[in-house]
Amino acid sequence: MRTRPLKVALLGCGVVGSEVARIMTTHADDLAARIGAPVELAGVAVRRPDKVRGGVDPALITTDATALVKRGDIDVVVEVIGGIEPARTLITTAFEHGASVVSANKALLARDGAALYAAAEQHGQDLYYEAAVAGAIPLIRPLRESLAGDKINRVMGIVNGTTNFILDKMDSTGAGYQEALDEATALGYAEADPTADVEGFDAAAKAAILAGIAFHTRVRLDDVYREGMTEVTAADFASAKQMGCTIKLLAICERAADGESVTARVHPAMIPLSHPLASVREAYNAVFVEAEAAGRLMFYGPGAGGSPTASAVLGDLVAVCRNRLNEATGPGESAYTRLPVSSMGEVVTRYHISLDVADKPGVLAQVATVFAEHGVSIDTVRQQGKDGEASLVVVTHRAADAALSGTVEALRKLDTVRGVASIMRVEGE
Repeated sequence: MRTRPLKVALLGCGVVGSEVARIMTTHADDLAARIGAPVELAGVAVRRPDKVRGGVDPALITTDATALVKRGDIDVVVEVIGGIEPARTLITTAFEHGASVVSANKALLARDGAALYAAAEQHGQDLYYEAAVAGAIPLIRPLRESLAGDKINRVMGIVNGTTNFILDKMDSTGAGYQEALDEATALGYAEADPTADVEGFDAAAKAAILAGIAFHTRVRLDDVYREGMTEVTAADFASAKQMGCTIKLLAICERAADGESVTARVHPAMIPLSHPLASVREAYNAVFVEAEAAGRLMFYGPGAGGSPTASAVLGDLVAVCRNRLNEATGPGESAYTRLPVSSMGEVVTRYHISLDVADKPGVLAQVATVFAEHGVSIDTVRQQGKDGEASLVVVTHRAADAALSGTVEALRKLDTVRGVASIMRVEGE
């Protein structure tokens, strides 16, 4: 074993960073044995130096992150501060000064992953980011390495624990959205401002990363269709149960049937109770991968939190340090396919549409005619009426999103249609 330690700079010492520091200290001997050299925490950059951080030597604390990554003796920089800046500048500076990088920054990778890959390659350094998607669940490395010889056609999963907790409570207890959100906040699953989670921004960033790796093409955050789950109601869950389904906020990345394009999207969807993702409860994550040779695979586990995320960070740290000792680098960006990313209008799936209509003869015929005129085939219809008003629930066969949008616009113009109560996609069949 080499006796000279590999030096690590830690950017950020919050929930995840402090756990990374703790594990590096308490498991130092095991990490050294697995890597083949000791690993030394050489500095910790923070914004608030006066905050007490148990287990971290105060002498390591600095507020000058730039000076830390420029030291020249740093082997690996671990970035867990999040956001775009200063994280982007600090990471590129680390590459320029001879350090590899382990990051958990999904937003930055989804937005500027190609540029970061290029900077890492230019300076002969590693860029690893297992912790950026699905916390402790080993997912990035299986996609980048274990399935590198296979053709992945679809990645579909629950990649945000906050939204899954909320939807699971709505399903299991009958709670409304706000009530379930309040419980998630009280338990620490939801931030004081939950917008990034409940509006799908967090999941969209992860979808962009997954799609890029799975399909060997560049997919940016702006390429991902995003729809939040704040409009999901108890009535939607009641309708889902009548269909033998539940509702999840899904990230879905697909290769087109002809293989000439890909799509990436995040939105609520009904999925059959028989699908493995339907049984994912509480704040857990799960990702379902469909590959040509390997078939169907599911990765399941805790998708967030200090310890789970730190586990993924430390796994990357071990891999990068091993590469460092062997004077090698791991896999870089694979974007050779250069596939275009199709718009949401081209996505084909099934739909569940709930309409408020007048309770009188001929309404169903009018609605069915509109669907037929727009080339959308109806699978089932359920109608309930009382006191001159009625609800009409239509489930379609597979149709393009653009065709369904045209259908809905035409339905809104019918005198007998009072309103469109909800529209939800049906996935996983």
